[in-house]
Amino acid sequence: MALFPFCKTPADLLYGRKAGVGVKSPHPIFHALGMDRGKVMTDMNVIKAAEPQTPLETPWGDPIVWGDNRKSAKRRAKFAHQGIRTGLLALVVGTYAQFVHRFLSSAETHFLPGQMVTYYILTDNPNCLDPPIRLGPNRELKVVPIAELPGWDRLARRRMALLVEAIRNPIGREVDYIFCADIDQEFVAPVGEEILGDLVATLHPELYGMPRNAFPYETEEVSSACVDDDEGDYYYTSELYGGLVSEIHKLARVCSLLILQDHANGVTAKGLEESYLNRYLIDHRPTCVLSPEYSWWDSGLAPEVPVQRIVSLGRQRET
Repeated sequence: MALFPFCKTPADLLYGRKAGVGVKSPHPIFHALGMDRGKVMTDMNVIKAAEPQTPLETPWGDPIVWGDNRKSAKRRAKFAHQGIRTGLLALVVGTYAQFVHRFLSSAETHFLPGQMVTYYILTDNPNCLDPPIRLGPNRELKVVPIAELPGWDRLARRRMALLVEAIRNPIGREVDYIFCADIDQEFVAPVGEEILGDLVATLHPELYGMPRNAFPYETEEVSSACVDDDEGDYYYTSELYGGLVSEIHKLARVCSLLILQDHANGVTAKGLEESYLNRYLIDHRPTCVLSPEYSWWDSGLAPEVPVQRIVSLGRQRET
């Protein structure tokens, strides 16, 4: 059955037209920017960082969230007593099982403390959760078995489709908000209700403060993820995004169809699913943008932030 019987093509959805595995290899942006494992390229004529800033608002008027400022405190107060149910989803395949206990234990301490949270672990190895994590009040863990997905490219092609299926059953009937996070991350400081919004994206830590011409958007016109030179405000990481279940379902459906369409045509976007995520977020601007505090890499490119809240374990700086 077609996911979009009312649309002629996946592009109709993306552009709003109406119609009747082993551990990760280096991130694709390193290749796109001419970097090797996160080290700064030497030709600074190509990329010149802008002056450090801490903007509180996007050009379209929605908040950029820094966890400790007054606006974030107001956002936490707004959502704190509404009885919101939130899901936190992560994909665990192959050797990524080594990160699952650390991820969940740190989330128990720092992710939406005091709120109702369901953890959804999509995995090809349910035994990776043994021994079980002890959860606090109003916390629940659900394992969603998936087929084995050998190879990072294949996993990247299927991740959005897996998200669509998981939201359809069981997530869609169980929570109000869903956040998708890479499993090789650790929560190291409070991540509260300030992150909640209809459609939430996170600024890429290594591209924060960079000029628009440094963003590794897909540039091949044959790709459905292609971004023109006059498009785009920010570059977002795929390591954390979320929002209302209905909004993330729509996002994942569109991105999944475009990925499959490109694959059928022999096209692979250079940033894999992150390219399609950024294409979607250009056409459907986030209502809440999280600062790099919420997806931090310890690398030579990432600028300092007031607080590191979620830290990537798979992107530690080499010493």
